[in-house]
Amino acid sequence: MHLRTATEEDLPFLTDALLLAYDWTGAERFSREELLADPNAAHYVVGWPAPGEFGVLAEDPATGVPVGAAWARLLPADDPGYGYVAPDVPELTLGVVPDWRGRGVGKALLDALLAAAVEHGHRRISLSVEDGNRAVELYRSRGFTPVGRVGGADTMLREL
Repeated sequence: MHLRTATEEDLPFLTDALLLAYDWTGAERFSREELLADPNAAHYVVGWPAPGEFGVLAEDPATGVPVGAAWARLLPADDPGYGYVAPDVPELTLGVVPDWRGRGVGKALLDALLAAAVEHGHRRISLSVEDGNRAVELYRSRGFTPVGRVGGADTMLREL
């Protein structure tokens, strides 16, 4: 795969990747329209990138077609994300196309996003992961630790 910095022009695929992250079980739990109609989900993509926000896109090197993305948002206390810790702690979202899962794409995206967070001067980064999502092992392997719980999901934090 080829990694590159995500841009505003990648927003359609970031929306697809958000849907992949929400539908991590493989069962379609939400449609794209339902996701964008839900303010708790839509705020992960609407208006991205705002100042201080960043992302990485993975592409199939043969076709240039996006196969995964990871990006970070700085959400305010009055509109927090599921993995919200503080307004100065970016929350990451990561989604990989099913045919590309288990091939190191998520790991490469996460590592690149962590490096970008450091480059942007952030000291911490957070996320939310639902119970049963095997991505939790990737997050733990990269130093994320649980710091809270919302419903059936852990909020995890990584010091940078």
